[in-house]
Amino acid sequence: MQTFSFATGERKFFGICMIIGVISLLITFITDDPLNSRFWSNLLINGSLFTGIAFISLFLYAAKIIAYSGWHTQFKRVLESFSQFLGVGLVIMIILGLGTVFGFHSLYEWNNEELVATDPIIQGKSPFLNWQWYMFATIVFGGSWFFVARQLRSLSLKEDREGDLSFRIHKRMRIWAAIMLPLGGFTSAAAIWLWLMSLDAHWYSTLYGWYTGASWMVIAVALMILCIIYLKSRGYYPKVTSDHLHDMGKYLFAFSIFWAYLWFSQYMLIWYANIGEETIYFRNRMDNYPVLFYANVLINFVLPFLVLLRNDTKRKNGTLIFVSIAVIIGHYIDFFLMVKPGVHYTTNKILAMTGGPEATAELSRLTIPGFLELGTFIGFIGLFGYMVFTSLSKAPLVPEKDPYLEESVHHHVV
Repeated sequence: MQTFSFATGERKFFGICMIIGVISLLITFITDDPLNSRFWSNLLINGSLFTGIAFISLFLYAAKIIAYSGWHTQFKRVLESFSQFLGVGLVIMIILGLGTVFGFHSLYEWNNEELVATDPIIQGKSPFLNWQWYMFATIVFGGSWFFVARQLRSLSLKEDREGDLSFRIHKRMRIWAAIMLPLGGFTSAAAIWLWLMSLDAHWYSTLYGWYTGASWMVIAVALMILCIIYLKSRGYYPKVTSDHLHDMGKYLFAFSIFWAYLWFSQYMLIWYANIGEETIYFRNRMDNYPVLFYANVLINFVLPFLVLLRNDTKRKNGTLIFVSIAVIIGHYIDFFLMVKPGVHYTTNKILAMTGGPEATAELSRLTIPGFLELGTFIGFIGLFGYMVFTSLSKAPLVPEKDPYLEESVHHHVV
């Protein structure tokens, strides 16, 4: 039975990353504009990103249980451990929600009474765009995901202790997985609308939930690849072969294409469906963030498509590591573009209304991630990694009594 040992060197590495993140957030807060918009937007970018990674890992895990999938069984603990970060992620999102209740921040235009009073469009959306719905979606919807994640984890460990030759425990896992799929599918869209899409309150897209979910999926698969390759380098998972990595490479390849399809579809609807209100969303990003706007597509679609198109590249550790790191950075850029432009717009409106320095705040000049943004991102990577490795160390790394283990051990890609 393999048991993961969370080494001192790994703890120090993740600890240093977290210290960098805390220092970056402190410096950001001290040097920020009068509304502390840079601080809160950095927290929102990373909080929504890593909470989403945990959620989509749980969703993928549930889908595999429902589909009677077996090839992933050897390393299913990685997916379980990713999903356990939901507890920490939701605390961060609740803190952001409390900010809308008590006015700690001004990220959302719909949460400023003076701006709403002069804006009939936002007034029409106010039955949904309000702090009550924000907190409900975060606590109730997010809490339900975490509850299911804990149930599946508990049953998985119980299966390891008792064995499951009659599939009794696995059938209970299928029930929870069947609950999770529609629950996660519907509630995640509402959470995404409130957390991210409502930053541009005049704009909406029916594809936004899918788009954000696809971004979560790509970065989750990339992190899973890096985690498994690292664990193999330490002598764990000796029976995880290039066939397993090949399938994970296919996931990375496929969902990068799916993300690009949604990106283009959202952009194309301006003309194809004559949805003119979508224009401003893309115009703002193309004009004010041109480097990131085009880098987003190049890194997250063109690069993985060209590199992973060949079958043999999906079986090479070096290639998979390179592409995985690239798309992790690329989808951080994606979330930067989702959050910062909307926050810039709202911040400048409030500063102009209150007689503050309109359009000259440091935040408004930030068209690419600065050192403080990257430091905060590194801090969240450290926090996520520390939580995942801690979870991995608390259970056998390979679920020896899972009824599908033999299928995973003998997995072969033709």
